[in-house]
Order: sequence, then C-alpha cells, then structure tokens
Amino acid sequence: MADVMNYHTQSDIRRLERLRELEKELPAVCTDFFRSISQTTSTLTRVAYAYDFRLFFQYLTSENPLFADVDPRFMTDRQLNAIQMRDIEGYQDYLTQYYVLNQETGEEHVVQNHELGIMRKLSSLRSLFEYLFKNKHIDANIATLVSLPKLHDKPILRLEPDEMQRLLDTVSSGDGLTKAQQRYLKFTKTRDTAMLLLFLGTGIRVSECVGLNIEDLDFELNAFLVTRKGGDQSILYFPQQVADALQEYLAERVKIETQEGHEDALFLSLQKRRITQRAVQNLVKKYALVAAPLKKRISPHKLRSTFGTNLYLETGDIYLVADVLGHSSVDVTRRHYAAMTDAHKREAARHVVLPATESAPTAVEPPAPETTGDT
Repeated sequence: MADVMNYHTQSDIRRLERLRELEKELPAVCTDFFRSISQTTSTLTRVAYAYDFRLFFQYLTSENPLFADVDPRFMTDRQLNAIQMRDIEGYQDYLTQYYVLNQETGEEHVVQNHELGIMRKLSSLRSLFEYLFKNKHIDANIATLVSLPKLHDKPILRLEPDEMQRLLDTVSSGDGLTKAQQRYLKFTKTRDTAMLLLFLGTGIRVSECVGLNIEDLDFELNAFLVTRKGGDQSILYFPQQVADALQEYLAERVKIETQEGHEDALFLSLQKRRITQRAVQNLVKKYALVAAPLKKRISPHKLRSTFGTNLYLETGDIYLVADVLGHSSVDVTRRHYAAMTDAHKREAARHVVLPATESAPTAVEPPAPETTGDT
C-alpha cells in the first residue's frame, strides 16, 4: 500500500507544483479560492480550475479594451467588479474555437470545444464568481445570468463484442499494424494483452491502471487493490481470463531489471519505467484503429464504457455498475446509461402478454327509420 500511495502522492505533489505556477498568472483572490476548496476537491480538479481561469483572464485582457493594460496577477476588486455579463457571454462564444501558441515551436494551433467542454469551463467560472460574491469581492454574481449550453444526449461510444475480439486478435497477430509497430509488438504483446483485458474486464480508469503495483494483485481471490480518484482505495475483482493474462505477463515482468524507483510498478514501458497515461492512451488507440476503424475516438475511457455497458446489460443493476466503476453518485452512472434503461423499458413492453380480445365490430349504418306513409 505504501508504494501505491507513494506513486499517487508523487502525482499529487507534481499537480500541486503546477497549481502554484498557474496561480502566479492569476489574480491573488484565485489563490484564496483554491485554499477554500482544498479540503473538498482533488488537486486534479483545482489544476483544471486554474487552467480555466487562466484562459478566461487571457481572453478578458486581449478582447476587452477596458482590461487591455491590466495584468491579471494584480487585478483589484474594483476591476473584478467591472467584468460584465457580456464579457462572459463573449467568452462562451470564444470557447467554441480559439488559438493557442506553442511556446516551444512558436506555432499556433486551433482548439475547439463542444457543449460539454464549454459547460465545464463556464461551470468553473461560476464557482469562482460565487466565491467572489460570497466573500464581498464583487457586488453581484453576474456569472449566474449567463445560461449554460444545452447538452444533447450522445450515444455511448463503446466496442461491440466482435470489435473486442478483433482488438485482442490484433495484439495477438499484429495484422493491420505497421512494420515498426510489429517490431515493438514482439516485446509488448503479453503486456498489452493483459492491459486491454484488464480494461475490458474491470472498467478500471487509465490513472488507476498505471498506478498499479505488483503487490496489489491477489490471484487467490482474483482481485486487486486500486486507488481511486481522490485517494480512496477499493478492491476490484477480475475474471479468470484476465487472471491468466496477468500471470502470463508477470512471468515476463519479474525478469525485467527496472530503473530505480520503478521496481514495484506493474506495467512498464520499454524504457523499464512505470508506463505513463499518455503511453497507454496511444497504445489503445493504435489497436482500436485496426479493430474498429470507424470509431476514431476509442480510448481507455471508452473501454471502461464498454465494460460498464456490458455489466449493465448483463445485470440491469445500475447500483452495481456505479459501485464497480467507482462513481461518486449513482446519478452519474444513470446519466451515462439512461438510453439503455429506456431500451430495457421498451423491451419489457414487447414481452408483456395480454389476454386476447375480440375484434372491435366495424361501424355500420344506423337502421333506416320505419315508414308510416308520411313523407
């Protein structure tokens, strides 16, 4: 456990260092805001907030002449009070597409946000303005006057059973990979197979996967200890097929002389270091492009969605899915799998058998009135 916590603690320290750097580009009151939420949020959340705040203040000072000569670091309450509703509305429009300068190459690249990305950034800003208003830094919380974008339901992107099979077959055979990728595959086949099966068989997050240590595995129980977002720990269980793949990989893994500080890591890179999240994301994308070429956005998170979908379809138990996936609220899970819930309801309606009824009589003309000789 100490080694697992050491890995996650080191990640936490790096994020805190990054947060401190970002705070130097923001109004001083933002540091007060981060302190106020430090006990209720993760460092990852606060760093995400900091990036969002930096983007907003960069927009403000570049697009509004009133703030053209203002350094965000030295913004006063009077200047914060001068931010108008139209500034936030303009920022919302700006978020759909803007350009970012690469400091190393000097080149600009375009960044596009869709509904969810825009909503997250505006929600971050709302949190800041709520804090500013609550602590009397501003006279009115104008951020609440700006409507958030409407989110449209999107189907869950996941792999179908035949695509999962092709994914694993690609790792096994190398068919469809480039010559260079096939050369690397000779050294990574058992590792990649174990990792993919772990995603598909447990729904583990990529951050949780790279943080695993060898000692976290228990093959008597077919279980492992995982450190969730926020530092909580949980025990997850895996099927025998995953156990077999992990044991085959471990037979190779124990022979590798790792770099110092990475002795306990379960999954290693070719550099004999703990594998990174970016490397795992690239690994999944590489095989998925061969197995499911029409699904361009398959990632470790989509493999997690595949597991969640399969588990829900098998059990129909949304609470079980939420618990295994480590969702903080079942509402999060329900939002993801609402479409399948509706599908289950429709399926139920098709299976209901009702007693037969006689066909309704067809409409007939009313009888003609009897004639009495009068016309």
